[in-house]
Amino acid sequence: MSVSFNANHLQFLLQGAGWTLMLSLIAFVGGGLVGFVVALCRISPLKPLRWVSMGYVQLVQGTPLLILMFLAYFGLSILGLTLPAIVAAGLSMTIYVSAYIGEIWRGCIQAVPRTQWEAAECLALSRVQRMALVVLPQALRIATPPTVGFMVQIVKNTSLASVVGFIELARAGQVVNNSIFEPFLVYMLVAGLYFLLCFPLSWWSRKLERRLMVVAPRLETA
Repeated sequence: MSVSFNANHLQFLLQGAGWTLMLSLIAFVGGGLVGFVVALCRISPLKPLRWVSMGYVQLVQGTPLLILMFLAYFGLSILGLTLPAIVAAGLSMTIYVSAYIGEIWRGCIQAVPRTQWEAAECLALSRVQRMALVVLPQALRIATPPTVGFMVQIVKNTSLASVVGFIELARAGQVVNNSIFEPFLVYMLVAGLYFLLCFPLSWWSRKLERRLMVVAPRLETA
């Protein structure tokens, strides 16, 4: 007996969209915390810290997110550490996001005019005080639009979590399509839901950029 698209299928897709949002939030919070440390290490006066953080960024940026997913889910299980799909997906997304957002924030910190750094030094502030009171508040203003814009990429990249069995929006669409075989309708709905998730972030990013009147810094990996 053939089954056509119904309210249960739509509910399943909406649940998948909810898990997409959850995974995006995990990736942004986890990646943001690690990325902040990476950004500070990238501008540290200590060479070993700069080298280690640069190596971390180069390694992660040179590794496809799909491979990180496989390593977190299948690779660690070989070593005896079996992770639930959402933990493996969250871990790999956190690592991936930390490298990119760390570079975004490193560029924004260095985009603060040199005169501001020199003025803070003239006030005899310690390095921590200079960063906390002078540099980071200005860098935050610069970093807000590109950070919000990058969140769109985080949302879309969660679709790769389906390879480890995590049922987010893309995987939910695949499951529904396998049961009713209406690919055009199902994937149009999936695309529409992704648009509804991503468009507000894109709109917010453009609005912030106009309001703050800043130009997103050019990212450099070296």
